[in-house]
Amino acid sequence: MSTSSSLRLAAVERHYLQGESRLTILDQADMEIGAGEMVALVAPSGAGKSTLLHIAGLLEKPDGGDVFVNGTSCAGLDDAGRTQMRRSSIGFVYQFHHLLPEFSALENVMLPQMIRGLPRKVAGERARMLLDYMRLGQRVSHRPAELSGGEQQRVAIARAVANNPYVLLADEPTGNLDPSTSSYVFEAMTALVRQSGVAALIATHNHDLARRMDRAVTLEGGKIVDHVLG
Repeated sequence: MSTSSSLRLAAVERHYLQGESRLTILDQADMEIGAGEMVALVAPSGAGKSTLLHIAGLLEKPDGGDVFVNGTSCAGLDDAGRTQMRRSSIGFVYQFHHLLPEFSALENVMLPQMIRGLPRKVAGERARMLLDYMRLGQRVSHRPAELSGGEQQRVAIARAVANNPYVLLADEPTGNLDPSTSSYVFEAMTALVRQSGVAALIATHNHDLARRMDRAVTLEGGKIVDHVLG
């Protein structure tokens, strides 16, 4: 694997207690994703996809091992440090867009930048540029309820990369869309990943979309292993 990976998981461990038994979700799990690379995470429900995404996104601490974001070790970060790393270096896209309903598309993309401390004007310029890139330039003033499902998800993708993250994590980002809209949104996300150079890990049950990514991985016995799609 390349030493210049934007996201690296090194010997990550995660266990849960079920009564008196210990359930192992991740067992010495290793993975690297380079800048501009798209990796599909394909695994059955209950295999630990959400746990893996949460640990990669610093939302959950592993029981062992380390997560490196653009070469920076996150093992020793306190809660404030993890929050800062998420804010500056990691973007999230979920199956449900989670846009703030009282704000316009433009404002939804501006907010994470302003929370990070950017001036409103600078945040607005970047938000407008991203929405133009996602072919939503004519919809910037619309609130989520005035947008289609595909448009809302494209706004969510633009919001996720608003702070120029090194890592993009997506959990079934097209799972709530019809096939035609799903394909269109995926194409838009792919173009943005390639253009921005973000490392993307995308959990999906859609094997057709997974085949369009650079490679696929799955979880077997707590290990992250390469997955060949049939």
